[in-house]
Amino acid sequence: MRLFQYKVFINPFVYLWALHLFLNTFSEHWEVGMALVGLVRVSTSKQETRRQHEDLNPICVKVFEEKVSGKLKVSDRPALKAALDYMRPGDMLTVQEADRLGRNLLEGLIVLNDLFEQGVAVKILDGIAAGEHTERSLILDLALALAEDRRRDIVRKTRNGLESAARAGRKGGRPRVVDADKRRAILARRAEGQSLREIARGVGVSLAVVHGEVKAAENGPEPQ
Repeated sequence: MRLFQYKVFINPFVYLWALHLFLNTFSEHWEVGMALVGLVRVSTSKQETRRQHEDLNPICVKVFEEKVSGKLKVSDRPALKAALDYMRPGDMLTVQEADRLGRNLLEGLIVLNDLFEQGVAVKILDGIAAGEHTERSLILDLALALAEDRRRDIVRKTRNGLESAARAGRKGGRPRVVDADKRRAILARRAEGQSLREIARGVGVSLAVVHGEVKAAENGPEPQ
């Protein structure tokens, strides 16, 4: 009995298509495994989050937002916890600056320790600690300490200016271009640590007006 041998011919185009499909699938899985998940945080509902979103939205697969004081552990911050639940192994939690994790050194370190213990890497976009972090470092501690010191200085200067203005009144000088309510809103937002641009957008006045009010409050009463 004669045996016949059959040779299977594979079209090279089919082979190339299958290889292309495999490489695309591998690439997609790799990208998903290295995704950035963003966290936007402000302390009050009146603060602006637009600048954080502008930095995070283009590079993150998803961005979570929370409005809390920051004086909470990971387990007590719903948005942060939701971000961690969403993340896959290899993903990185991404924030605009280190102080988005906590408003002062202690709070930030508590959150960072919690994250690193869970094996979560953190990516910071701006500031001296910009980069990717998988463990605590001196530069992270320094970034949080500087943020705390900056916020404390802003609060101190604003309060001193308000107290001086209250004692002496604001007689003389050029007429104000904002009323008392807007002036209080500007100074209150500044005391919370908002930037001058955020204040201008939130209150609905020009940047020059905000700068003038903040500077006047920090320098005390105007000369009479």
